[in-house]
Amino acid sequence: MKNRVTEMFGIRYPILLSGMNYVATPKLAAAVSNAGGLGMVAIGSLNIDDTRRVIREVRTLTDQPFGVNVSLRLPGATEKAGLLLEEKVPIINFSMGKGDWLVKGAHEYGGKVIATVVMSKHAKNAEKFGSDGLLVTGHEAGAHGGSITSMVLIPDIVDSVKIPVIAAGGFADGRGLAAALALGAEGIAMGTRFMITQESPLHGYYKELSMKKSVYDTLYSDLFDGMDSRTMDTEAARKKLDQGINFYAAFKSSRARAKELNIPYAKLMMETLSSGWKKTIYQARMAEGVEDVRLAITNGDHDRGTLPVGQNVGLIKDIPSVAELMERTVAEADAAQKKMAEQIIW
Repeated sequence: MKNRVTEMFGIRYPILLSGMNYVATPKLAAAVSNAGGLGMVAIGSLNIDDTRRVIREVRTLTDQPFGVNVSLRLPGATEKAGLLLEEKVPIINFSMGKGDWLVKGAHEYGGKVIATVVMSKHAKNAEKFGSDGLLVTGHEAGAHGGSITSMVLIPDIVDSVKIPVIAAGGFADGRGLAAALALGAEGIAMGTRFMITQESPLHGYYKELSMKKSVYDTLYSDLFDGMDSRTMDTEAARKKLDQGINFYAAFKSSRARAKELNIPYAKLMMETLSSGWKKTIYQARMAEGVEDVRLAITNGDHDRGTLPVGQNVGLIKDIPSVAELMERTVAEADAAQKKMAEQIIW
């Protein structure tokens, strides 16, 4: 299977691991890269020392191309993004900010940059300042998908740009890969599906619970972390919607996050408060939301923990190895394309 995505990134299959905090670890990313896809390490929850450590760790686990995801809106992101350039990470995926300087820096050493977008105007801007590809996230996605479904958003953006588009949001098998290719994308990124694999660090409780959920079992709200976000429908998630923001929990979580990121808490608070009430509320929700996600993923907490998942969670019924999943997905895509060709009579 060859196209612009596989050729550009040096991979066998146009399948990427989405950059999910606490999930997209070196082990999972390396497993995806070793199986022929593009593994992506998430660093949003890490401080700069741990960021350097995970980059070097993934290099010991695979000799294949890999990438690192950085959300530019999060505290400490600029410094960590600079470290990615220093470490000459082969592929950088950025979101929530303007990454023109990242593109320039990566291109100086031959690196590639993927911009995550949810709107055509952002896609055009990312192409204009030199991004090599786009990761387009539809409404079905776990966490922060756009407001438009993948079925509509992907062709809209494909028609707006000339660089390759990678589709995200709702893709869990080879039928999804075939559908994305039919819509004009040149690859897919999977988050929820890779999260429920043997190599994933997701707590076993949530792996088993995920397989019991249907496509209707997600909630979408800005109350989870300050941005419109999709989360598994659980008692804890519904409780959070009913209660709204818990400022005491947010205060505790923000202190823990500042310590985790090696950022002086007083500095973080002053910067947040000086930015206005609206951003202060957003940052408080984000701090609380990040801790809720960590509790679910690492501890299996079902009293407070909340788990971002896509609507495709209802399509997942097993916990395969990454290698098994990759081979199956490619075989399913091939079968789907052949079946479609047989069904169509012009």
